[in-house]
Amino acid sequence: MLGALTDRMSGETLYGARRVTNVVAQVLATLATLFGLFFLAWIVWTTLRNGIAALDLDLFTRMTPAPGDDGGLLNAIFGSVAMSLLGVALGAPIGVLAGTYVAEYAGSPWTARLAETIRFVNDILLSAPSIVIGLFVYTIYVMQVGHFSGWAGSFALALIAIPVVVRTTENMLRLVPSSLREAAVALGAPMWKVILMVTLRAVRGGVITGVLLAVARISGETAPLLFTALNNQFFSTDMNAPMANLPVVIFQFAMSPFDDWKTLAWAAALLITLAVLVLNILARTVFRQTSVR
Repeated sequence: MLGALTDRMSGETLYGARRVTNVVAQVLATLATLFGLFFLAWIVWTTLRNGIAALDLDLFTRMTPAPGDDGGLLNAIFGSVAMSLLGVALGAPIGVLAGTYVAEYAGSPWTARLAETIRFVNDILLSAPSIVIGLFVYTIYVMQVGHFSGWAGSFALALIAIPVVVRTTENMLRLVPSSLREAAVALGAPMWKVILMVTLRAVRGGVITGVLLAVARISGETAPLLFTALNNQFFSTDMNAPMANLPVVIFQFAMSPFDDWKTLAWAAALLITLAVLVLNILARTVFRQTSVR
């Protein structure tokens, strides 16, 4: 009886210690969450408060002005949209194909080693500073052609988008049950058709989410565009010439001593913030992958 009483007391002591540890962990996690949400709300509120005053029709219909003149951000908005869409158009197919290979074709020892290499390189690209990617594109492209261009900016943004799409595609494909693949193969379908018609179709919502997250990731990048697209005060659709974009306009106008330029910089920051917010909402609601059957 004494042994049973001792075991019961030690069990209650262990249970109490675990409860205390759990409460401490919950408190720390809650404080960390509130800490992050506080600064996030502060940033959003500051951007909204300073940028909403410049949201008018001129902002979307006029070019970036000279100091002291009225103007808008039409050329920068067009340049950002064009380079972001082209960057995703270049990077998303590569990312989806690479993610599919890593998730679906890593069966044999040789392909497994290659998949590990791809995954390792992708992790490096995912964590590499964007300014390094900008310098890379500047060296291999801008210096060779002798001028900045929208093409160079799109290439830099594509390199940033690829690892995001690779990681998302791989993770989503790994959620597909093996029994689904085996059933398709048992019916005589070749592997490429199993991947295209079964596994990718089952996770198409997750893949689209990865593409949208890549767009949100590259939409506010400044450093790569400083070395590739630079800027253009005028409206231009020529991708082979310097092209205006919102991140570089924010960088230049926010650093200027002119109040009207600073107001436009806040407006550009608000536009990017709202665009990223909308893309994230779309990615997490409309195209959310709820289950794989």
